[in-house]
Amino acid sequence: MGVHISELLVSKEIDSADLRDKIIAVDAHLFLYQFLTTIRQRDGSLLMDSKGSVTSHLSGLFSRNARFMQQGLRLVYVFDGKPPELKLQEVKRRTMLKEAAAQKYEDAKAAEDLEAMKKYASRTTKLTSDMIEEAKVLISAMGLPIIEAPSEGEAQAAHMVRTGKAYAVASQDADCLLFGSPRLLRNLSIAGKRKKANKLAFETIKPEMVNLSYTLNNLSLDQDQLIVLSMLVGTDFNYGGIKGIGPKNALKLLAKYKDDFEGLFAEVKWSDFFSVPWTEVFYLFKKMPVTDDYELEWKPVNRDKVYEIMVEKHEFSEQRINSALDKLSEEKEKQTQKGLGEFF
Repeated sequence: MGVHISELLVSKEIDSADLRDKIIAVDAHLFLYQFLTTIRQRDGSLLMDSKGSVTSHLSGLFSRNARFMQQGLRLVYVFDGKPPELKLQEVKRRTMLKEAAAQKYEDAKAAEDLEAMKKYASRTTKLTSDMIEEAKVLISAMGLPIIEAPSEGEAQAAHMVRTGKAYAVASQDADCLLFGSPRLLRNLSIAGKRKKANKLAFETIKPEMVNLSYTLNNLSLDQDQLIVLSMLVGTDFNYGGIKGIGPKNALKLLAKYKDDFEGLFAEVKWSDFFSVPWTEVFYLFKKMPVTDDYELEWKPVNRDKVYEIMVEKHEFSEQRINSALDKLSEEKEKQTQKGLGEFF
């Protein structure tokens, strides 16, 4: 879900060419959910092979990787580890919503309401452990590094950017900013469009970069105050926030209380809404486990392995896969020749 502070962020549209040779830490789970939500058939059902195995996530993953690898982006996929205890309640809430949506989908199916079927089908999206593992195999086959986060993937990705190991975090959520990422890259899509929230229509988009320092300066906040603001409007660790408080009211409260967070949370009656102290949520953002025990290595594409996964196992078009792999090989050759030319 992420924290709802988009209206407060300072962002700038960029071209994907601006990202050439930049290391981009990808919020892996979010990308996979995007593919499962948007890559569907007319009735809303997921893409599947003849054996009934879901392939929507693989289709999106292969296409997006191939496109951005051709453009020179150095992607690294960061996967979630064990979720914090405070997130388990939010996970249960999401599961209940998916179950409710699944029932509405069945009702729409019985009524042969194609539009409603498509609407509710996307809300039933589930990312299984098998999907995650197969995605990892494909990512590795395409030569891209994978990092297993100790806990929240966005915290790990933010840590990588903060320590100079990556340029930006690629995600739609703003959570990585709460974990201190200097840059957030949004709308990294090969299609140049995205589905509108709760609608069947699409809108044109361009990649945009959110700069944490610019955002904090614009809001006259420091990092700790940004975390508190987000807690007031609601995060994955305190869903819903404080009733009646949106981003603008939260800003007014911070202007009033500055660094007196105890006084602020006393006024909004935090304990009436949540059973855990506000400090527990606050320090979860400040102290989320991360690791430096990883290596970043981009390897040659294992063409045979990609072909095995996509064509032999899941029946993707041989022509489509070979065409994309050929373009990757051509781009690799161009870069090699360019490098040799510069050397001599």
